[in-house]
Amino acid sequence: MRRRLIQSTLAVVLVVIAVFGVSLVIVETRTISNSAQERVDSEAVRLASIVDSRILGAEDVTAEILRNQVTKDQHAQIRIPGQPPIEIGTRPEGDVIRATQQGEEGESVTVEEPRSSVTREVGRTLLIIGAVALLAVVAAVLLAVRQANRLASPLTDLAETAERLGSGDPRPRHKRYGVPELDRVADVLDSSAERIGRMLTAERRLAADASHQLRTPLTALSMRLEEITLTDDPDTVKEEANVALTQVERLTDVVERLLTNARDPRTGSAVSFDLDEVIQQQLAEWRPAYRNVGRAIVSSGKRHLRAVGTPGAVAQVLAALIENSLMHGGGTVALRTRVTGNQAVVEVTDEGPGVPADLGARIFERTISGRNSTGIGLAVARDLAEADGGRLELLQSQPPVFGLFLSRTPPSRKPDGDSPTVR
Repeated sequence: MRRRLIQSTLAVVLVVIAVFGVSLVIVETRTISNSAQERVDSEAVRLASIVDSRILGAEDVTAEILRNQVTKDQHAQIRIPGQPPIEIGTRPEGDVIRATQQGEEGESVTVEEPRSSVTREVGRTLLIIGAVALLAVVAAVLLAVRQANRLASPLTDLAETAERLGSGDPRPRHKRYGVPELDRVADVLDSSAERIGRMLTAERRLAADASHQLRTPLTALSMRLEEITLTDDPDTVKEEANVALTQVERLTDVVERLLTNARDPRTGSAVSFDLDEVIQQQLAEWRPAYRNVGRAIVSSGKRHLRAVGTPGAVAQVLAALIENSLMHGGGTVALRTRVTGNQAVVEVTDEGPGVPADLGARIFERTISGRNSTGIGLAVARDLAEADGGRLELLQSQPPVFGLFLSRTPPSRKPDGDSPTVR
């Protein structure tokens, strides 16, 4: 591309120089020739007037007297009636410029000048025009190279940016080139890079959240199925199968919730529900796991509370807190319910060492964990709580107390049938 730009610019300049240069040469040649002819005519008139004045004054007209009146490049011949011709200067050879002037006393004055003087002047003019044309060509080449680099280099950068996007590197470059059209392309590429980056981040986040959130329900389901395979009692099989079906429903709800939250974390389907049912469901599911490690999980506090939110999302938040206590806490895990203002609060605490002081303010950040875990569970739990208008906070570090705050005001529908909103 650089070569084509340089060649096209140089071609345009050469055409312009050829058209205007030839015209200028023709005009200047004619101007110099006309000027030389006018100069010789003027010399003939001037010399004739001198001769006339001397004749009228009865003065001598000789070559010695008139020699200083003629330049060294010129030759003059004066013819006076009754006298021999007077020659002044050296007669030029070859082509000459000649002018003859008749005097008032019958004399004639002829002035000649070699045309070589005109040729030399034309040559000097052509040399100047050629030098100017050469400078114009050099300037055009430099300008073409600069312009070509200005256009080609940004295009190369934009091609590299597009290639990086195609290879999975969505970092925007935020580089501009001072050319509106190219800057517009760069804006579009940077916007595309940011969108691709957000999409990739969302996909990675969805994969990490899914692997974390599905692990616990799948583990619990596996335990139920193992118990079914180890018993021959039909009643036990039926009971465990019903629990397994409930867990399958929870697993389906987890998947749907993850997909919905990945598309738009604000699209919650908040309803008024019985908080006791969700808590008792969690206790039933987690007691076997706590029993296996010699620990207990209990609940206390205000009963028959109704809260606003998505039951499945609230169950996932509580499951994340209970699992966090199982992995990192110690002793008995207690779920306490209370009311503060217009909110229902579920506190989850244990008798373990608590949250380190350096992690207290960052415990809900992704990849932040006090042990060898992913650090995703609490971050996902907070996202789920906020999606339905609630919040999840660390109320106390030692012993650890996490609080899930949910609104108690039932959702109201707009008169026109729009989706429910939580006040």
